[in-house]
Amino acid sequence: MPGITRREFIRNAAAGAAIAGLVSTGALELQANPLGLPIGCQTWPVRKMIAQDFPGSLKQLSAAGFQAIELCSPVGYDDSGFGGLAKYKGAELKKIINDAGLACQSSHFSMEELRANQPDRIAWAKDVGLTQMLVASLGGPHHPTMDDVKRAADEYNKIGEKAAEAGIQQGLHNEEFELTTVDGKRTYDLLFELLDPRYVKFQFQVSTISQGFDAAEYFDKYPGRFISMHAQGWDAKTRKIVAIGQGTLDWKKIFTAARTGGIKNYFVEMNLDLMKASVPYLRALQV
Repeated sequence: MPGITRREFIRNAAAGAAIAGLVSTGALELQANPLGLPIGCQTWPVRKMIAQDFPGSLKQLSAAGFQAIELCSPVGYDDSGFGGLAKYKGAELKKIINDAGLACQSSHFSMEELRANQPDRIAWAKDVGLTQMLVASLGGPHHPTMDDVKRAADEYNKIGEKAAEAGIQQGLHNEEFELTTVDGKRTYDLLFELLDPRYVKFQFQVSTISQGFDAAEYFDKYPGRFISMHAQGWDAKTRKIVAIGQGTLDWKKIFTAARTGGIKNYFVEMNLDLMKASVPYLRALQV
């Protein structure tokens, strides 16, 4: 999720349709690049729009050039603009998304809702057509001990195992808890040691470069351990989020390393204007 934390920031059907329409030079611009992946969008930045008009919001994202979205659960994010989605059955939600020309394989869930009733959340995910269930953070303390990290990892391994039994890939984003340190070592790196690669993949927040977490370095360091990433542009000189392709990040290097990391999809996540401004660069970028 965004920049520092989500709170602070405040091929799927679409790809197949795009490929089928490649009959002119103009249509070729719609082909998903880089890595041949659909250009995805996290819906958190447009949560206010979604709260007012979900179908209309999706049409705007599609018109902006996005081909896939990542949702936030209406249960875990009911107070953040997504609660209204609970009025739709999973299959209805899937149809609305597909009717807008978008695909959706992934959504964020809260640890609280998974603890409370993981089978119900898995059932909802499967009705929507999801194959990936992510959590923003394991939610441990701001100054954890090694025991805190081990407890959090043990709990999430069990959650990941149950998800795997249902054919769902569980994944972990990197937010507050994951960016802490224990005895001088990054909690994030400890979690790569403690979380079972059979059951848990990782989703990298590119803007954590602001705190020294380099996407390309992590993708190369932990091959095959990642499922997706949230993409933001970053300017090291101004220390501000910018559109992808602007600023100081080497996106060819990031996406090349993403292949090593195992990335299956990526989601642009900034304010809507910056997300829209990122699409032309991503269309043109080939790795």
